Amino acid sequence: MYTEEMLESIKLVEAAREANAAMEPRRMSAEEKDQVLKENHPDYRADQFDTLSVGPNKGEKAPKELVKLLQSDSRLKDHLPDLSCPDYETDVLIIGGGGAGASAAIEADEAGQRVMMVTKLRIGDANTMMAEGGIQAADKPNDSPAQHFLDAYGGGHFAADKELVYKLVTEAPDCIQWLNKLGVEFDKDKDGNMITTHGGGTSRKRMHAAKDYSGAEIMRTLRDEVLNRQIPVIDFTSAIELILDDKGHCAGAVLLNMETKEILIAKAKVVIIATGGAGRMHYQGFPTSNHYGATADGLVLAYRVGAPLREQYTLQYHPTGAAFPEQIFGALVTEKVRSLGAKLVNVKGEVFMNPLETRDVTAATVIRECRRGNQVNTPGGQGVWLDTPMIDLKNGEGTIEKRIPAMLRMFGKYGIDIRKQPILIYPTLHYQNGGVKVGTDSQTCVENLFVAGEAAGGVHGENRLMGNSLLDVIVFGRNAGKKAAAKCKDVELGTMNLDHVKAYDDELKAAGVETDHVSPLLLPHYARHER
Repeated sequence: MYTEEMLESIKLVEAAREANAAMEPRRMSAEEKDQVLKENHPDYRADQFDTLSVGPNKGEKAPKELVKLLQSDSRLKDHLPDLSCPDYETDVLIIGGGGAGASAAIEADEAGQRVMMVTKLRIGDANTMMAEGGIQAADKPNDSPAQHFLDAYGGGHFAADKELVYKLVTEAPDCIQWLNKLGVEFDKDKDGNMITTHGGGTSRKRMHAAKDYSGAEIMRTLRDEVLNRQIPVIDFTSAIELILDDKGHCAGAVLLNMETKEILIAKAKVVIIATGGAGRMHYQGFPTSNHYGATADGLVLAYRVGAPLREQYTLQYHPTGAAFPEQIFGALVTEKVRSLGAKLVNVKGEVFMNPLETRDVTAATVIRECRRGNQVNTPGGQGVWLDTPMIDLKNGEGTIEKRIPAMLRMFGKYGIDIRKQPILIYPTLHYQNGGVKVGTDSQTCVENLFVAGEAAGGVHGENRLMGNSLLDVIVFGRNAGKKAAAKCKDVELGTMNLDHVKAYDDELKAAGVETDHVSPLLLPHYARHER
């Protein structure tokens, strides 16, 4: 499977393994972190960003691909549908079928409101399902939400909304118990206590996991709860435009059946956007670990009705995406591999950094190591080694099979036994750090429009720590569901309209923006042949 060049490098890795396993590389100083980020992280490449010419973030920078999407024509520009006879009518309309959407649906239903979910693919086809490493919560005697706050806020370069971070960390222990009671099979010791581990940037062992398919286990449980409650789920249906009423409040959404292309109208007292991230935009040409539908739909929908974004200029490139073989190029190699003891090693067999720096610093350092000429060349690119056999060496034989079985299976399909051979990694586009600006009630500045999960900004600042995304979707998904359910009791909808579509088009023309694209994108460009 490996080339001759790779095999020669593996010999150097094997020769140094015991010594490398025993060493503890020092952590970088703050100054060193800043330098490696500025010189190597994709977020600092000025030529990859443009300035927004229209909308609530006019004058601010964003990735070129996102700017083009936000400044594209509405899919309804030339044919506004009749809103007078809605196809669906509900109290709480949830757009998205991942962890945040499902959590919101459960809580809104628990509050006694009519709930409906619409999802572009199927419920569970989401980044939540693909999350591997775990979910953070400070629920052990040697830890505290205050310590969790310091880790998360500092790890995000102090750019996050402190009130949102406070909510994230203080409600984390309760969310773990909520999931546990719903039936999530967390890793536990023989006495039934939850096993926790370190993650990058964490000062305590607070990562709760279900092997290395934590997100799939959480999503399985949430999906079952949604279906058991008989909450209506409209699969293969995308929201392509929000609907406002004559007071400027959110009043529903225009939907597109992805199979028949039929346009449908959903009227709702409140709307929750839970559409996830943007990995399938392939910013800067990076591969991605994201699911097929991650095309920033929620950002477009909210932006066009006047909801501003925050930290839209920063993305997370997970430091360990699979770099070889090509069949799994960009696939996530969970950070849990490093938290269990595997170290990053260059072509010479040298450990070149502490494996548990924050994700942005680790990704930037891997890129720097390759730029220095210490990369391992592959038939389709480059990477560095993640020395997985160290895990069993340090923790005992069988640890890999017990703790990261999905990784063992993924590489095993291609003849690579990660218990005996190191694996090649390179950063992969993983997470949308920013998103739609929300308050602690998960509501935007547009009345009755809520956003939760990866589509919302402010929770993670400019970098997210491992395990805080699964936590985010649960804490703020539940929060949005509760707050939206309470809000809709007092909502009296006015006359529904799509006036904002023409207003946005007029703004594009006034700014001199010409486009031959439409948005939201819905599916990555290589999946279709539309504009």
